[in-house]
Amino acid sequence: MRDLKIPAERHPEKAHRPDNEQPKKPSWIRVKAPVSEGYKQTRDIMRANNLVTVCEEAGCPNVGECWSQGHATMMIMGEICTRGCTFCNIATGRPDELDAFEPGRVADAVQKLGLNHVVITSVDRDDLTDGGAEHFAQTIRAVRHRSPNTTIEILTPDFLKCEDSVLETVVAARPDVFNHNLETVPRLYPEVRPGARYFHSLRLLQRVKDMDPSMFTKSGIMVGLGEDRQSVLQVMDDMRSADIDFLTIGQYLQPTPKHHRVDRFVKPEEFKSYETAAFGKGFLMVSATPLTRSSYHAGDDFAQLRAARQKKLGLA
Repeated sequence: MRDLKIPAERHPEKAHRPDNEQPKKPSWIRVKAPVSEGYKQTRDIMRANNLVTVCEEAGCPNVGECWSQGHATMMIMGEICTRGCTFCNIATGRPDELDAFEPGRVADAVQKLGLNHVVITSVDRDDLTDGGAEHFAQTIRAVRHRSPNTTIEILTPDFLKCEDSVLETVVAARPDVFNHNLETVPRLYPEVRPGARYFHSLRLLQRVKDMDPSMFTKSGIMVGLGEDRQSVLQVMDDMRSADIDFLTIGQYLQPTPKHHRVDRFVKPEEFKSYETAAFGKGFLMVSATPLTRSSYHAGDDFAQLRAARQKKLGLA
């Protein structure tokens, strides 16, 4: 479907603003500084195990809330990415060699935090022949061994430059949720995700379902990058055609002046309308709020996702 441009008058806050002027951050996007004792305990466990978290590296606005509750998203395979996405604050460059002991340290941290649900993500590793697929699988197995009752959600790169067979390595390790974010609408890929391909990412998630129909799949996009409503609805349709179960939509926040600018701050009522539309298109679970991120409230959302499937199958 053609990506239509909504006229400026549809968004009054943009109508008289110069293109190079940043919109003012609204009250609903502000969060409290991380100062709780729970936050400090989680931080100390991460430091003691020499682990990187996307919460810190990507400047997540929810880090204070999540860490105070003992929730953290582990980022494996280092803190240097081989891609240069204009929305992301993670460093780009030549990564270090993989750390063979990292899967065990992730498993130790999960056990010490007593997590019921863990999210494991990574930087893009185009320098590796398998894109890090085996390292993902080893980390999943290590967590399963140390904390067998913990459910595991992975947020993977696209494995764009790898053989198709590497995806089987990750799926065979049996994570509970396979997440890969589309991030934005197809029209914005050249400027937002220049190293990625929209339909490759979509196909990746479809292939996961082909390999294991019982595995939950998840994907997310940001809004406020310059997309319009019709293109967001089209992405929803594309996701459903790939049988994706869970959709997240959150507000894009510009990490630094060098990153892609914020086009506008989407109002809470518009997020609500996206949520309604997404459920109408058949997603089992939808999280659409200004502060939604892929791993925000992931444990609670997984429980709801599992319950929704059971209800759909008539088992609840």
